[in-house]
Amino acid sequence: MRRLGRLRVLQALCEVGEVSRGDLLRHTGLSRATISSLVADLVREGVVREQSAASSRLGRPPLVVSLVPEAGYAFGLDIGHDHARLILSDLTGTPVWDDSVELDVDSSADDTVAAAAELVEAASEEIDRTRVLGLGVGIACPVDRRTGVLRAEGIMPSWVGAKPAAMLTERTGLRTLVVNDANACVVAERRYGVARHCDDVVYLRLSAGIGAGVVCDGRMLLGHDGLVGELGHVSVDPNGEVCRCGNRGCLETIASPTAISRLLSRSWRREVLNAELMSLLLAGDRGAVRAVEDAGEAVGRTLAMTVMALNPELVVVGGELAAAGEVLFDPIRRALRRNSVSDLHGDLQIMASALGDGASARGAAALVLSAALVLSETPQLLTIDKV
Repeated sequence: MRRLGRLRVLQALCEVGEVSRGDLLRHTGLSRATISSLVADLVREGVVREQSAASSRLGRPPLVVSLVPEAGYAFGLDIGHDHARLILSDLTGTPVWDDSVELDVDSSADDTVAAAAELVEAASEEIDRTRVLGLGVGIACPVDRRTGVLRAEGIMPSWVGAKPAAMLTERTGLRTLVVNDANACVVAERRYGVARHCDDVVYLRLSAGIGAGVVCDGRMLLGHDGLVGELGHVSVDPNGEVCRCGNRGCLETIASPTAISRLLSRSWRREVLNAELMSLLLAGDRGAVRAVEDAGEAVGRTLAMTVMALNPELVVVGGELAAAGEVLFDPIRRALRRNSVSDLHGDLQIMASALGDGASARGAAALVLSAALVLSETPQLLTIDKV
C-alpha cells in the first residue's frame, strides 16, 4: 500500500507539476499523515523538493512540492524513414539535449542502431549516466506488443523480424521500450501539448507513413497485437494506386507528403520534392493547394469512421503535412461533418500538434519516465497502456 501511495504522489507531480500538500491530498486521495510521510521520504531520496511558493500575498508563503528535474533522465529516440533523433529529458519531461542524424533507415537497420548508440553516448557526456532511467523509442513501423517484433514488411525492408528493443539494449546497456511513433506522439501531446488533461484523443501523424495513436478514457488503445491506428492503410479509393502494403487506394497513397509530391511531379512533368511543397502552398500555387485539399478530404473521410467508432473529444494532427495549416484542416473538417453524425462531431476539436516533429521522441521518453515511477526492486518496464 505504501508503494501504491508513493506511485500516486509521483504521478500527481508528473501531471500537475508544482503543488501544495493540500493539492496532493485532493489529487491522490491519501491521508494527510501518509502524504507527509511519503513527501519526507522522497525529499530524503532527492527525488522531490519542498520550497516556498512565489506569492504576492502578505504573510508566510505556502510550501509547494515538485520533482527535482536532475534527479533522473530518460532518452527518447525517434526513428523515422530518413532520420534518427534523440532527445534527453529530465524528470519533469523537459528536453535538455536534442540532436539528430540523417540516415537511410528503411534499408539500414544496423547502421541506424549504431548511429542511435552514438547519439546516446554523446548525450551521456552531459549528465550523470547513473541517473538515466532508460531509452524509449518511437519508430515509424507497427510494433507487435507481445513479441516486440516489427511488422516491417513493405515498410522498412531491413527491419523485417527485427526486435529493436533488444538491439538497442545490447548496444547502449539501457532498458529500452519501443512503440509505434504515433503512439509515442499521442503520449507527448497528452503530457505536454494540446491534449493535456484530455482523456479521449486521437493523434494522426501525416508523414511519409500515416498512422494514429489513440487514448480512450485515459488509456492507450493498442489492440491484440498492438497494431491499433493503422489508418494509413484504410482504402479510400478502390481505383487508386497500389500501396506498398499491397492494397489499393490506401490513405497513405493520397495524403502523405510523399504521395502529394509524387502527384504534382506527374502532373507537372518535373520533380517536386517534399521540401518544396510547403513553399508552393505559401505562394498560393493552385495545383499544390488543390492537391492538399484533396488529401484533406480523404483524411476527413477516414477520420469520420474513426470518430464514429471511438467518439474522441480531440483529434490532433501532426507530421510534416500538418504545416499546411487551414489548407489541410478546412477540408478535413468539412469531410468529417459530411460523413459522421452531428452528435459525434459537434463538440469535436481538430487541432495541429503543439510539439511538431519532436513529439515522437518526447513521448517515447515520457513513457520511460512513467514506467520508472513504478519500477520494483527487480526493474522491469511496464506495458504502455497507462498514459
